[in-house]
Amino acid sequence: MSKSAGSQGPYLLGIDLGTESCRAGLFDTSGNLLAAEATPYGLEHPRPGWAEQDPDEWWAALVESVGKVLRAAEVDGESIVGLSADATTCTVVAFDGSGHALRPAIMWMDVRASDQAARISESEHPARKYNGGGPVSAEWLPSKLLWLKEREPDTYRDAKHYADAPDWVAFRLTGRLTANINTATVRGFHDRDHGGWPTSFYEEIGLEDVFEKLPQEVLDLGTVVEGLSREAADELGLRPGIPVAQGGGDAWIGQIGLGVVKPGRVALITGSSHVLVGQADSQISGEGFFGAFTDAVIPGQYTVEGGQVSTGSVLKWFAHQFCGDALREAERRGVSPYEVLNERVASIPPGCGGLIVNEYWQGNRTPYTDPLARGMVWGLSLHHTPEHVYRAIQEGVCYGTAHILRTMQQAGFEAKSLVATGGFTNSRQLMQMHADVSGLPITFTEVADAVVLGGAVLAAVGAEVFESVPDAVKEMVREAHTIEPDADLHERYQFFLDAYAESYPAMRPLVQRVAGKVAEQEAVEA
Repeated sequence: MSKSAGSQGPYLLGIDLGTESCRAGLFDTSGNLLAAEATPYGLEHPRPGWAEQDPDEWWAALVESVGKVLRAAEVDGESIVGLSADATTCTVVAFDGSGHALRPAIMWMDVRASDQAARISESEHPARKYNGGGPVSAEWLPSKLLWLKEREPDTYRDAKHYADAPDWVAFRLTGRLTANINTATVRGFHDRDHGGWPTSFYEEIGLEDVFEKLPQEVLDLGTVVEGLSREAADELGLRPGIPVAQGGGDAWIGQIGLGVVKPGRVALITGSSHVLVGQADSQISGEGFFGAFTDAVIPGQYTVEGGQVSTGSVLKWFAHQFCGDALREAERRGVSPYEVLNERVASIPPGCGGLIVNEYWQGNRTPYTDPLARGMVWGLSLHHTPEHVYRAIQEGVCYGTAHILRTMQQAGFEAKSLVATGGFTNSRQLMQMHADVSGLPITFTEVADAVVLGGAVLAAVGAEVFESVPDAVKEMVREAHTIEPDADLHERYQFFLDAYAESYPAMRPLVQRVAGKVAEQEAVEA
């Protein structure tokens, strides 16, 4: 994809190591997009609930994407004045002193550490305010590190460093190991208001030795990690010494790219999963959401978070497993299979004739923080067709989003509007459904790929083009349009939203028992 920005530079690179691909975007200092390119890589699921990737594939895709974007924009690498890279978070890399991974990265969606998370959840340490005193997620950094220590002790011992994926990328770019305040806080319990890393908490849960291998220095987003190393510059076709600004987790960099840098709005980052993040003036906490995290995005503010593990991934799963005729029609017409399916389900009324889907295919992040949660489809009748099921999955995703917003509201966080990015924004129908179910207007920005724009914002701060992240956002992020909720449809959806919210607590003991049994069987077979 290429787009003329009508400017002469200087230029900024935003790089996003997402779940399915590495995207690179080239911007001028006004936030105009010159070009964006993506390079895919694989995702392995060696067991149920597991997910892994090869960091070498990340790096190869990063090099390829940067090269493609420079060629597409016909820009010389010498004109790049700053860059920043984000990545998925809760994605743990164990590596040696040169950055070579000792095993595949344990991905954000991986919930193998459910036993470790359950034991960590027994702690009453004050650090646990970040998860509202509820269960600790099997996705989070301490859970996965404890799993490595207990289940792969050789890897745990031999690794020189452990890092979340954004910090591994920064290390590969610069040769300097740092931690970013964003993922250290939102996934590692770091709290600058109370001394930084809660070492006594880590000691209590059995990770007393982990700080020998975790990055020691914690940097704010946009702070310069180091200049681009000569080795990385040669591979990327860039100038050595370009300031590499500290990046963070992809969702929060997307939040910056959406301009959500003050209280009142919530960023809705859509794709394989959904993440909802917003800013608060004070440290609030409550059961069913995460935060509020100290300085995680903007110094002096607090970040709240909710999320759905499986959203677009469930729609993709159903389309490719059960909708072969739609896939064939899409191929004949030269359109996306989702466009065909959206046409087919457009006339189905709200509630799908009583069909409800809970989208917990890979566990639940919030409000239950339950790695043993699994998807549910209920209310089926002989009247229902595959199109009804697909539509019900769409509604289930929207119900999950609205359920999270309700939970945050109960703790005192009031969302007045959403600002959206990601794959779901390609569908006006899906975004209108989100607005109708939640009852909130949804704003879209000029640059659809807010994550790579957020990286460019941080790069601009690191390059001293702007003094702060909010200053850069004012100049580089612009709104395009807003959709309003339909009041009548919002009212009609509330009954089904209530049914969705009540269904998993009612089924939870049985779902957990079955999921636990399956995990036991898999362990024996392995």
